[in-house]
Amino acid sequence: MPAPLIEQEKNFNILQNESGALMILIRARLDDAEHPRLVYSGGEHALLYRNEHQTIVLDYIHPAVRKSLRKQKRVLIVETNAGAVVREYVCDVTCLKNTPVPKNLITI
Repeated sequence: MPAPLIEQEKNFNILQNESGALMILIRARLDDAEHPRLVYSGGEHALLYRNEHQTIVLDYIHPAVRKSLRKQKRVLIVETNAGAVVREYVCDVTCLKNTPVPKNLITI
């Protein structure tokens, strides 16, 4: 069984449509997402658990979308490669008081 992999995603976009739904665009990974979920506390970082072996740290979420992201029950995740959509999926959002981000992944 492979060790869990934690990756830092520095270049991502969060878009909001007129009805308030959010879409998060990230770069595509090799394997499929299985039972994905997003954990968020309302601050700078969120954790996207793509599957049991892979966690993506969404690093430095823009202050303008934090309140909206905290209110979401689900978000659409779109994975792209060179501008082409590789996969998309809806994931549940879990809001916590603190999002446990490993200190060695936080960059200034």
